[in-house]
Amino acid sequence: MSETVPTRRVVVVGGGVSGLAAAHRLVERRNQADLPVEVIVLEAGAAPGGSITTLRRDGFLVEGGPDSFITQKPWALALCRRIGLIDSVIQTNEHHRRTFIVRRGRMHPMPEGFMMLAPTRMWPFAFSRLFTLGGKIRMGLDLLVPRGGGNGDESLASFVRRRLGREALERAAQPLVSGIYTADPERLSLRATMPRFLEMEQKYGSVIRAMRQAGKAERKARRGEGGARYSIFVSFAEGMDTLVNALVARLPAGSLRLNTPVRRLASLPATPVPDERSGRPPSRPPTPAPPGQPGARRWSVQTDAGRSIEADAVVLAAPAHALAGLTADLDPELSAMLGRIQYASSATVNFAFRRDQIGHALDGFGLVVPHVERRTIIASTFSHVKFPGRAPEGMALLRAFIGGALNPDVYARDDDAIRAAALAELTDLLHIRGEPLFTTLHRWPESMPQYAVGHLDQVAALNARLAELPPAALAGNAFGGVGIPDCVHSGEQAADAVLAALAEKVPVA
Repeated sequence: MSETVPTRRVVVVGGGVSGLAAAHRLVERRNQADLPVEVIVLEAGAAPGGSITTLRRDGFLVEGGPDSFITQKPWALALCRRIGLIDSVIQTNEHHRRTFIVRRGRMHPMPEGFMMLAPTRMWPFAFSRLFTLGGKIRMGLDLLVPRGGGNGDESLASFVRRRLGREALERAAQPLVSGIYTADPERLSLRATMPRFLEMEQKYGSVIRAMRQAGKAERKARRGEGGARYSIFVSFAEGMDTLVNALVARLPAGSLRLNTPVRRLASLPATPVPDERSGRPPSRPPTPAPPGQPGARRWSVQTDAGRSIEADAVVLAAPAHALAGLTADLDPELSAMLGRIQYASSATVNFAFRRDQIGHALDGFGLVVPHVERRTIIASTFSHVKFPGRAPEGMALLRAFIGGALNPDVYARDDDAIRAAALAELTDLLHIRGEPLFTTLHRWPESMPQYAVGHLDQVAALNARLAELPPAALAGNAFGGVGIPDCVHSGEQAADAVLAALAEKVPVA
């Protein structure tokens, strides 16, 4: 007679994209292999999805958080295929695929062929008014600057200055990267955020030379010779919450528990310890076992409501600063390591207008503002241009970004002051007349982790420390990338890791 394999419970702490991707992966693998696994997702907020917030108002589709994801990292698209969303994915507008950069109060288009840090086409770059003649000459010297050592980590600012000069950093790299990481390039780890530029330097000896090769490959793909199907950025026809709703719908009924903050994590012995006098299991919960103790193989996940949920494994998909509080009693050193990951706060302000209120042609997807311009906003997206279906005919939807690591004082203002400041900036830059039809403001406090130099070593140390505890894995934008594909990937990797750990300790199949 075969022994019955006990059901193993996995608790996912956090119901953002990473946590939902982890939970879905657990259920997916459970169903594929008939694994005896129960999944519970605990989300502190009233809605799942984290920063993904889609609103529909008067025919406008408004994104309060991310409005798209990239296709160069395959994990989000792969998930869409598996859950039947691929037909809902839409590409950016084929026209006006360009970005403006503000210089001395005027908007200049990014030179055609300029890819993030460096030019790939010389003539558009040579005639651009975005850079001075001296700045262009210095960028061109990248072709002669020797390779760096290639060892260790360095900041984005250090790398760009070393290869391309100060103006390339201030006028291109900083504002473009700020739109992704809301970070200070002087502290931002290049190896953790843009390792391909280090690889390019080592392989080609020049960023420009490497980017030219990348530009040729992209143009070939656009001509249909490379089989490319999607633009770099994609979204969903009905908004980004399409992904959240689809993932939630695929979870077992009752497995997602909203308004359930986790207060504390504790480790427990693998099995109840018998009472020394009676030989029976104790009537009280066992004393939490310290990290590294051989018997510490289960979890006690304690919620704000005073309930304790026992689990065989946990996926920790909450922000690092939240996890630091949850693990303070469990492992003070782990808590301190998590607490050392810094965050920046940001806000998005959406404005709806009639198109005839805006004097600018809006012949691009948006604009970015270098920090040296000393303006209130760090970027703006022309949402109705970037993706179809974001505004009714004859209307416009603009989104401004506020805050970040370089502008914390702006984020600290009250809501009315932020709205007024963002509107004033857009009015000046885009020649807007009159008041918006409506405005929405979304604040995201401590939402953007700052990948400081040495971040990858920091994450490796965290994982090593976590390995001393019962089966657990980290997931989320603080550890393996900030974009939607990265969050999906980290969640799925975490799910696979805890299933592997459970199979090693006690077979789950």
